[in-house]
Amino acid sequence: MAGEDILTIIVRTIFYYTVIVIIFRMMGKREIGELSLLDIVVYIMIAELAVVTIEDLEIEYWFTLIPMAILLIIQRLTAFISLKSPLFRTYFEGKPSIIITNGKIDEHEMKKNRYNFTDLLQQLRENGTESINDVEFAILEPSGKLSVIEKKDDDKSVYPMSGLVLPLIVDGKIQQDALKNIQRDEKWLRKILKEKGFPDFNEISFCSIDRNNEWYIDKKNEKK
Repeated sequence: MAGEDILTIIVRTIFYYTVIVIIFRMMGKREIGELSLLDIVVYIMIAELAVVTIEDLEIEYWFTLIPMAILLIIQRLTAFISLKSPLFRTYFEGKPSIIITNGKIDEHEMKKNRYNFTDLLQQLRENGTESINDVEFAILEPSGKLSVIEKKDDDKSVYPMSGLVLPLIVDGKIQQDALKNIQRDEKWLRKILKEKGFPDFNEISFCSIDRNNEWYIDKKNEKK
């Protein structure tokens, strides 16, 4: 390999390293473990494009920059749609699954998520949980991370999901599953929100209730 080719490879490597860093920064800040399926696909494709161009010196720069730009547009577009559409977000990013409830394992939910007992025990150990009997709830997040809420002796909450902060409204949409978990209905939620000065739930970006019956309500585009 000629010295000129080596210099070209070095220049291309630095160039595409800089380009990829800029593109990833434009995609937004998310932890690696929280990347969606769409993010991962885009990341892999961009990395592969860069590698091919660095290895094949006959490929022009623009030949790779164009598909990289298209992938960036696709990622930003899907991120925007995901922000506006809960249905789209659920389909492509998934939703949390409750694996353990009050120390009882839900094998059906595990099977649906292709999640086995080896994975479960490993993640419980990583969480520092000594026994499944100590687990009040274990939730498998869309990222694959297991969130564990252990039982507390002084837990006197009236709600079955006492270890969680439950989102009741997300992006103006009532979360029926959450209401079901606390054995309440939409009529009850509307009444509570009206009493708190929020007659129109469509104006609410996020509403949750925690184990101490504490409410958090955030209005859409609220000025600070």
